Amino acid sequence: MGRIVKTRGEGVTKYYWYPGEKADWIKAAVAAGSGLVVLALVALLTHSGLWASVLGTSVTAAVAGLNFGRRDARALREFPDVASVRKAAIVDTGRAMWRAMVKGCGAAGAAVLVANMSAHGFVADWVLPLVPAVVGALAHQAGMTYERWLEDAETRKQAAEAASPLHAAAPTSNAA
Repeated sequence: MGRIVKTRGEGVTKYYWYPGEKADWIKAAVAAGSGLVVLALVALLTHSGLWASVLGTSVTAAVAGLNFGRRDARALREFPDVASVRKAAIVDTGRAMWRAMVKGCGAAGAAVLVANMSAHGFVADWVLPLVPAVVGALAHQAGMTYERWLEDAETRKQAAEAASPLHAAAPTSNAA
């Protein structure tokens, strides 16, 4: 849960609560904005609402999928011991469920948008509506893989530093 704190005067503070964190809302706005920019550019260049909607929603799904994948990977890394900390497990599971619902609704909305474009035929009606969902799912996996790669790189770096001769204890001589 995010919170905005505004001081309204001496001794008066207003708190505004909103779902999610501010950084997550900014990432969502970047995803939606990038899709709208691509949609507008493709519509201007090709004069095709079908391709504009397919590519615009695919870009939105890709950016959102990367963000969700990275967040899911971080949540998995920090997942608590379910037996001892049930409340934290429920909170983490609820957040993951919320991200999954947003991804599913986004993919369904993109499919409906693309399917309702003026072009008809097998590709326009059955294949192209699936493209944004597939792109989003692949981007989600890429985001999770990227976070895992960062974690593995940090682990390898720490192991290399621990094994380096600079970190080894220098022998001391007790010449008496």
